[in-house]
Amino acid sequence: MLEKVKNIVAEGLGVDVADLAAETTFESLGADSLDLMDMVMSFEDEFGVEIDTEAIGGLKTIGDVVVYIEGLQK
Repeated sequence: MLEKVKNIVAEGLGVDVADLAAETTFESLGADSLDLMDMVMSFEDEFGVEIDTEAIGGLKTIGDVVVYIEGLQK
């Protein structure tokens, strides 16, 4: 799942997937709230989940997204 999330982030922000890790923060990538919303929609489509709007603020790193989505899929 981490690789899929990294690919979505790389595509959404135009960065190299090789530069991304679970610890990479969206802030360090220069992502703004619009970027995050676009990626959230991509995560929802890719993984068949619905991410709570209030939860988005707590998703600071790529790893946070993975943990959150895994929790929704259980």
